[in-house]
Amino acid sequence: MPNENLTLFENLVYGHPQCEIWTNGTEGALYQLGSTLLLLGYMGGSGAFGAIYIFSFLAPSYFCYCLWGWVTMCGADIFSWNLLLVLLCLVQLVHLLIRLHQDSFPGEELRSLYSTVYLPLNVPLPVFKEVAGACENRVLSLGTEENYALEGKTPINQLSLLLSGRIRVSLEGQFLHYIFPYQFLDSPEWESLRPAEEGNFQVTLTAETDCRYISWPRRKLYLLLAKERYIARLFSVMLGNDIADKLYSLNDKLFAKSGVRLDIRLPSLYHVLSPSSTSDDQGAPQPAPANQTAQPPPQPQTRPERDPVPNNQAPRRQPWPLENELPSATWDSRPGSLPACFQRGRAPLAPTDTPKL
Repeated sequence: MPNENLTLFENLVYGHPQCEIWTNGTEGALYQLGSTLLLLGYMGGSGAFGAIYIFSFLAPSYFCYCLWGWVTMCGADIFSWNLLLVLLCLVQLVHLLIRLHQDSFPGEELRSLYSTVYLPLNVPLPVFKEVAGACENRVLSLGTEENYALEGKTPINQLSLLLSGRIRVSLEGQFLHYIFPYQFLDSPEWESLRPAEEGNFQVTLTAETDCRYISWPRRKLYLLLAKERYIARLFSVMLGNDIADKLYSLNDKLFAKSGVRLDIRLPSLYHVLSPSSTSDDQGAPQPAPANQTAQPPPQPQTRPERDPVPNNQAPRRQPWPLENELPSATWDSRPGSLPACFQRGRAPLAPTDTPKL
């Protein structure tokens, strides 16, 4: 078949010398080893670790082909192509290892912090690494009964987050509440100061157990929050939630003398806080002084009886006042000066003598 009349496909199939005799020998151990490693390499899975597995087998496989082309076949092209493939596999391996190192956590405690606090908030891992980098990825320790801050002495120059252990908060030797893992140690102090202000702790923080925590320097964290708006919103949400938890933890200590639990969310605690003994004393009659004559008890006033409203007739509602009956701007605002229709009863105010914490 003349070659000039063949198409491209036919030329690839028939345009070469035909193999008349097939050899019964093998190509040697290097070729067989390279083929075996190539087969094992392509059995790897997906993902970063699967790619590391694949390229870990491809690199020695192509290296065996490179030696086979140099020693057995004595072909410069076989040696050159396989050497290039070996170098590409090694470069890819180094790239994958660097990415795994960048995506890894510096410690198990920070990994637990991310999975417990930041991952439920859908915080990306690079953002968390930037937040952890602001504290230099360092985890600090507190021994049992060691003070983190002293009342009126320790300056507010950092923001810390507890990772493990328990810390007791007290004021003038009186217990206030506990700080548990994954809560800020000094969120109220942080929010109470502006970036240019200075101040000291108003409470004492003492470790009840061995504690581990991370701490951000105040100036470095302010620079990060000013640069990254997303991280600033993230810290604002976390600090607000932490302060709310501390306020509600104080609610657990508010109990009236009768044992009723109070709620700091209520606008008035008068009906709970008013002691029963005070009301009893006020209701008991007081003895009259010696220099005063006893006065007869006042007679109860009786109201004239009104005709009952029939069952089939609903009571009439008071009509709305006319325009000339509305109070003007110059109306006297003293209590009791307004008409009865404009007066409204006042809820009892909470007493000032609240129970001590």
